[in-house]
Amino acid sequence: MSSLIEQAARRLEQLKAAGVSIPEVVDSVLPPHVVPARETTPSRFDSRPERQAYATPPGVTSRTVSLDVEALAERGIVTPSSRRSHIADQFRVLKRPLIANAMGKGASTIKHANLIMVTSALSGEGKSFTSINLAMSIAAELDHTVMLVDADVARPSVLKMLGLEPGPGLLEILEGRTDIASALLRTNIDKLTILPSGTPHPKATELLASDAMAALLDDFATRYPDRIVIFDSPPLLLTTESRVLASHMGQIVVVVNAGKTLQSDVQHALQTIEACPVKMMVLNKARHVGADGYSYGYGYGYGYGYGYGYGSPSKDDPAEPGKSS
Repeated sequence: MSSLIEQAARRLEQLKAAGVSIPEVVDSVLPPHVVPARETTPSRFDSRPERQAYATPPGVTSRTVSLDVEALAERGIVTPSSRRSHIADQFRVLKRPLIANAMGKGASTIKHANLIMVTSALSGEGKSFTSINLAMSIAAELDHTVMLVDADVARPSVLKMLGLEPGPGLLEILEGRTDIASALLRTNIDKLTILPSGTPHPKATELLASDAMAALLDDFATRYPDRIVIFDSPPLLLTTESRVLASHMGQIVVVVNAGKTLQSDVQHALQTIEACPVKMMVLNKARHVGADGYSYGYGYGYGYGYGYGYGSPSKDDPAEPGKSS
């Protein structure tokens, strides 16, 4: 039996012989939600055709945005042009064990060690400030690149803190409505890229818990051996999205607001991320007996790892440097 294609070809020849004009096919038409893939091989994310949208279409490049580094520095954000400061030094100390683990140089091998989630027990503790500064500090490294992902899909703040306009991002990628290259923002800071959270979605938790998200994170973790991915996550005790994200992370940094966050809240937050192999505590806005008014040293321990303190204010919870709220 002849195939449908062969029958169609013969019919076209008959129409042409009869003098019927047949228009040439210029391009195939795809459903609106499908973006043609750059590669002919199946996507690393999913073999389903609708998930081919994760591959980069031909000719598509990431947008480039310009960060006002001087304005950021005035607000306490560490930038490559910043002069040496106490807070910059503290983030250097904070990033060292994280980078060592991410590059497989820690005490043990950790799956997805280069995926680092920054979170807190409650809102207003400085997690977004910490996420941005940590990403900026890692971007200053000679041997590593960093992607900063705004994963606080309910209350995104990274773009606002950096002075950037909102746009498509993580949620649109998971829905298949855009590709990574189109959503990713390249910055004027070498080695730093940003992935926005995207448009708020009523099923954000389900999207973050989907197989597509797991595959996307696996790609983030394995595509570039020198890349570290920082996730600004929602608070652990206020949303379910953060707990879903935590299940995929290799390392988690928990920010604690000194003098404000209850010890019981910290303990409950840590219980929600028990499965993560590495948990680090950061004590924010702590008092210090030194002349500069900032804190530096171990914060809450609980046997979960390191704890560092720093005193700069954050946009999440504005306060005078070195003062508890």
